[in-house]
Amino acid sequence: MSLEQQADLDDVVFVEPKEEIRIFVSVPGRYSLADQRDARGERVEFACRAVYFSAHEIALAAPVNGKVGDRVIAHIDQFGKVEGPITRLITGGFMMSVAVSDGRRDELAAKIEWLESYKNHDTPNRRAHERATPENLCSKLIFADGRVENCRILNLSVAGAAIAAATAPEIGTVLNVGSVVGRVVHHFAGGFGVQFIER
Repeated sequence: MSLEQQADLDDVVFVEPKEEIRIFVSVPGRYSLADQRDARGERVEFACRAVYFSAHEIALAAPVNGKVGDRVIAHIDQFGKVEGPITRLITGGFMMSVAVSDGRRDELAAKIEWLESYKNHDTPNRRAHERATPENLCSKLIFADGRVENCRILNLSVAGAAIAAATAPEIGTVLNVGSVVGRVVHHFAGGFGVQFIER
């Protein structure tokens, strides 16, 4: 080995990569697919849940999938805006890569670490009825005319549920969420709320 080659080797620094924190969560949010737009040319937003999070990759439980390579713009509670391409389709959603600057990635990693440390701590719930995220997020909407549409349950209580689906029925629409009858009572970004007729 020449002295020049030895000098080149002396300049190489081997850094042991820090182990990345990955967490399984159920954090609500909303997303849009960059290429999917409505009749006015505006991006269509859907409600979703982040179910797996690292500073490099996120899994979203989502009502509408894109294709591998499609760019996703997501706004996740507690984490803010993240963008990146779909890397893999999964049952009921997709995995997306997180394309951010190093500074933003460090910020995400810090939030993930904080959430991992405190995710088992109880937080106050100010709702009249305690809400929970069901183990099985997938369900079906059954309309009065017999139409059936897949949906995702974002959260539910004995009195109602927050739903994400490809369409948002008009307020007042009576429908079944699975086997439970309810009425659409409000819309929110990417979804709608259903009040059950019987608890």
